[in-house]
This record gives sequence, structure tokens and C-alpha cells, in this order.
Amino acid sequence: MKKITIADHKIISKIKLSNLPSILDLETNDDDIKKELKKVRKKLGKLQDTLYAHGKYSILVCLQGMDTSGKDSLIREVFKDFNARGVEVMSFKVPTELELKHDYLWRHYLALPARGKFGVHNRTHYENVLVTRVHPNYILGEKLPNIHSVEDVNDKFWDTRFNQINNFEKHLAENGTLIFKFFMNLSKDEQKRRLLRRLDLKQKNWKFSAGDLKERKLWDNYMDCYQDAINRTSKEHAPWFNIPADNKPAARLAVATILYNTLKEYKDIKEPELDDKTKANLHLYKEQLNNE
Repeated sequence: MKKITIADHKIISKIKLSNLPSILDLETNDDDIKKELKKVRKKLGKLQDTLYAHGKYSILVCLQGMDTSGKDSLIREVFKDFNARGVEVMSFKVPTELELKHDYLWRHYLALPARGKFGVHNRTHYENVLVTRVHPNYILGEKLPNIHSVEDVNDKFWDTRFNQINNFEKHLAENGTLIFKFFMNLSKDEQKRRLLRRLDLKQKNWKFSAGDLKERKLWDNYMDCYQDAINRTSKEHAPWFNIPADNKPAARLAVATILYNTLKEYKDIKEPELDDKTKANLHLYKEQLNNE
């Protein structure tokens, strides 16, 4: 099996999205990939236990991608061996009435993982520079003081919003949050195949929405917005990773491997030692229990 390396996926310079691969060929079959994923996610689960005991870092995993890019199933398969207390999954839909009464980052602040935990966000704060950029009329719903019409949602507006997102992530990183941003890079042809599958298979019908076809017509607009967002916000403290998403097993293994191989390099993440007094009296505590 071909080795997955962080360098092959991490975005460290300006990219053109059309040049990034949507297929990850690991030179093996899906069964072998799934077996390897089981091994990696078990190691990742053990590392998370240590992270929880250590209690000084939190992990924010951001998953972005077009409809059908496999975000839900990736979450299920990659984090399957985690202790439930150590991982929190959030999915951000259309903002509620309450959320619209706050600034656009408010609901994302509320969902941030505590120290010692993983927070997995299925769609993220980047919806606010992706969907809203394709549909600038959505910004009017935020009732911002200086935005009176779609014409006010101009380049200056987006420059400001990107600066706010970069500052948000920098603040998180400086306070102990390790940020991983994964772009699930799905090809338009593969999305078509997956949408047709939802229509063909009765048990998959519930996943289909006519709105998916409306958004599909705006594919090029979305790709332009993704490219700009990635280029503006892939920083060393909050990098983007391109995850070829046309093959789901390979995409899941890539995400799990990148997470594990990055986190294992943090040598300070280790279980805390007992204080000297407790250590010195371990035999007494054992004796006390055995004599009950």
C-alpha cells in the first residue's frame, strides 16, 4: 500500500483547485484500506485517551466539502474507536433565529471543544465565506449595521470577514487548540454518481434534496469560493489539507493518518504523573483495599 504523508496533502502555498487531485490511489484494494483504517483509528483512540488525561490541548477538526463528499460517513468511520466522552460532533445548518441575533462566529465559539477533547465540525465557520458568498443575499439576514443591500456585500466586506476568521483561528491556536481543516475534494462527476445513487436506492432516498441540484448548478461558483478561502486562510497554525474524496475508504484513511501522525509528534501530550506523596503510598492504598 502506498504511504500517506502529511506533505502530500497539506496546503502550504497558493493553490489552483483544479490542479488538486480528487482521487487518492493507494495502489491497493478497498478491503486493505479498511483494515489499515482500523489500525490507525485504534491508535488515534488511544492517543485521545492520553490527550483527555493530559487536559491541555483541544483538537478542532473542520470538515468542508460539497454535498455527497462523504463527511458524515467519514466521521462515523474515523472516530469509531473514540471514548464517547472525548469527542463532540457538531453539524452546522442554516442559522437559527437566535443565532442570527449574534455575530456569525458566536455559534461556532459555543461549539468549541474543551481542553482534552476533539471537536469535529461537519460544515464549519467557513460556511460564512462559502455559501454566503455564493448567495450574498443571505448576509442581509444577519442584519449588520452597515449592510443595507447586496451591493454592500463587496470585496471589502469579504476582506474583513477573512481577517476575522484568521484572527479567530489564531486566537484559538494561541490558547491551546490544534486546528485541522480538511477540504473534501470531490469531483463533479463523482457527485453526480452519488446523487443518482440516492435516487436509485430506496434506502438512500431520504438523503436526497431537490436543493442539491440547484446548488450543483453553482458548482463553478463554489469552487472559486473554496479556492479563495483556502488560499487566504491556510496558515501554519491552522492548515488546510486537500483530501481527495472520490474514493471514500482512501479519504477516511488519509484524514485518520494525518491526524495521528501530526498529533503523535506532540511529545508533551502524555498522561500526568501521580504526585510524590500518592506514589510513595501506593502500597498502603493497595493494602487498605485488600484488607476490606
